[in-house]
Amino acid sequence: MNKNYNTIDNYYKQKYNHKVAKISLNANFTCPNKDGTKGLGGCTYCSKLGSGDTAGNVLDSLTTQYEKIKEIMDQKWKDLLYIPYLQANSNTYGSIDKLKEIYEELLLLDKEKTVAIAIATRPDCFSEEIYDLLSQINQKKKIIIELGLQTSNEKTAEKINRCSTNSEFIDAVLNLKKRNIEVVAHIINGLPNETEKDMLETINFINKLPIDGLKIHSLLILKDTTLYDEYKEKPFKLLTLEEYTEITCKQIANLRPDIILHRLSADAKLEDLIEPLWTRKKLVVMNEIDKYLRKHNIHQGDNYKSED
Repeated sequence: MNKNYNTIDNYYKQKYNHKVAKISLNANFTCPNKDGTKGLGGCTYCSKLGSGDTAGNVLDSLTTQYEKIKEIMDQKWKDLLYIPYLQANSNTYGSIDKLKEIYEELLLLDKEKTVAIAIATRPDCFSEEIYDLLSQINQKKKIIIELGLQTSNEKTAEKINRCSTNSEFIDAVLNLKKRNIEVVAHIINGLPNETEKDMLETINFINKLPIDGLKIHSLLILKDTTLYDEYKEKPFKLLTLEEYTEITCKQIANLRPDIILHRLSADAKLEDLIEPLWTRKKLVVMNEIDKYLRKHNIHQGDNYKSED
């Protein structure tokens, strides 16, 4: 179905002439925001699995995780291509030897079916050695780096214990693009006390950088997180489905037209989700966004103004 924005599904079908699916893996990394290097406890919203709740079983090897999940997907869809996705925690945070071993294992996975490798991480988890390693891997198999930004408002970032700066994000993007590595940014709508203006300003921040893709989702309050403790003690306003839909559609209108939208809704384990409960029905969220865009004749980039 044609959309009013650049979808990742259409992008992959045009590029590879196949449907492409991600296989989420857990390589048992940690995070400098958890081990005390930058902070403790992680970002306040981060789940106990390091936002890798749909990833494979960390007790299995990456190869075994991949094969188990691929077997399930092959039963649902025919003729899929795949992207192994290191999802949980910060997957460039480790010794160069550990990173090399893990990335090279991914290179061996299902070579005919694997079109790229996706790596989720933080912008403060890089060094020249790591950039060079990623560049070497990128010459063998396309690398996609997914960077957590969440918000461009650094006051909000402090409240959610992000423990990384906008400057670090900019540096990481520029260093990755200098090596011809694809970059996808993650942002969250509805962070505590953020206004619509804040959320639109985050899009303006992204538009100024050579970012290839964007993931947007609503704030999720999950069990066993700092955010849940804060919410129990002093509940704060959460976005309704209608508010999330309207704000997200305004962001799409402001977004640079060439950026690919990888996600507009979040997944969480239902047993861990506290609020907002409307996020349980991902398809409903996506349909509401599509309906709003069509009703108001909004297309990606309608309000984008280049600074050139």
